[in-house]
Amino acid sequence: MVSQTSVVTNTRDTTAYDVEAVRAHFPALDGGTAFFDGPGGSQTPVAVADAVREAMLAPLANRGHVTAAARNAEAIVLACRAALADLLGAESDEVIFGRSMTALTFDLSRTLSAGWRPGDEIVVTRLDHDANVRPWVIAAAAAGATVRWADFDPDTSELDVAAVAAQLTARTRLVAVTAASNLIGTMPDVRAIADAAHDVGAMVFVDGVHYAAHGVVDVGELGADFFACSPYKFLGPHCGVVAGRHEVLEGLRPAKLLPSTDRVPERFELGTLPYEVMAGATAAVEFLADLTPATGSRRERLVASLGALQGHEDALRDRLEVGLAALRGVTVHSRAARRTPTLLVTFDGRDPAEVSAALAEHGVNAPAGSFYAYEASRVLGLGDAGGLRIGLAPYTTVDDVDRLLKSLDDALYDPDT
Repeated sequence: MVSQTSVVTNTRDTTAYDVEAVRAHFPALDGGTAFFDGPGGSQTPVAVADAVREAMLAPLANRGHVTAAARNAEAIVLACRAALADLLGAESDEVIFGRSMTALTFDLSRTLSAGWRPGDEIVVTRLDHDANVRPWVIAAAAAGATVRWADFDPDTSELDVAAVAAQLTARTRLVAVTAASNLIGTMPDVRAIADAAHDVGAMVFVDGVHYAAHGVVDVGELGADFFACSPYKFLGPHCGVVAGRHEVLEGLRPAKLLPSTDRVPERFELGTLPYEVMAGATAAVEFLADLTPATGSRRERLVASLGALQGHEDALRDRLEVGLAALRGVTVHSRAARRTPTLLVTFDGRDPAEVSAALAEHGVNAPAGSFYAYEASRVLGLGDAGGLRIGLAPYTTVDDVDRLLKSLDDALYDPDT
């Protein structure tokens, strides 16, 4: 993988980010709902829906070079790999496309674990979404390998590098770690974790599903052997993507049909690809690159636009946190020094699901639950019920944040108190 641009830190520069111009592309916003459920899937801009429609209505067939229909399919696949490579700081032939991040992770866990033996070890963390835990736990059990757990600190929300490093041994074969918690937003030092894992000869599988929606990604800078993400979290259609280091992919032999190609990355893609979905994913990347009036290559425009988006979202997060701090009986569990604009909150004496339902009556979408981050929710002492998750997105405004805070105040307190 190429290391083109290091991960952008928060510059707080929102001057080039016009949120109202961005919002004009989302018909779902016309109904007046304030959407804080982006971590579970973002709303869709017109350009993405149009790309899906145009791909399905144009001549289309299995990939090839003879007919216009076959050439259209080939062009869609190549364009999608190139777009996602630009988004992730990877090469086109390192991008694997699939039905979902979960499905791809299960597929790769079976392939990687084929070489594991009893006594081998893997490391997973309690900060992760279960999609980056259970596939590896199941694969380890089938191979007779040992699972070692790295814990995060519930008081600080931090997953320290030392907590992961303490689980590493000469028998460690893989470390699975999130780049950003989908539950509380914590962004661990993935590069330091990857370096420690590589020092003992282990591979690193990074869940970047939540991370990729909120800033610039460079898988080379992160040190990931595999980086997984889901375009429907960053304005695209429902699908999954894994970028894997080419030399690692070349050495893996997944189960496949006999006639299917052995080329990388196609050897990891089972069956005919969903061309219309790939066209939508390409359009989503293009839309992200044009969030601000930046110039240059698509990668350069993505770096500029996503850097501005990060500043916009972090400024809104600051406003949200100040407002939440003024509400009695509210606990914010998102406390890490580096975190996405996603907050998990609970309420004294109130069921988060009840509060979520009350917000919905005010036209504010903020769901409650543990969102498949079962281990993390349990570490926080919240069981499987979790809390209310508030997630910001490219179309979130100051008015949305203020409306959420006002609706929370109305839902939590009697107006006469």
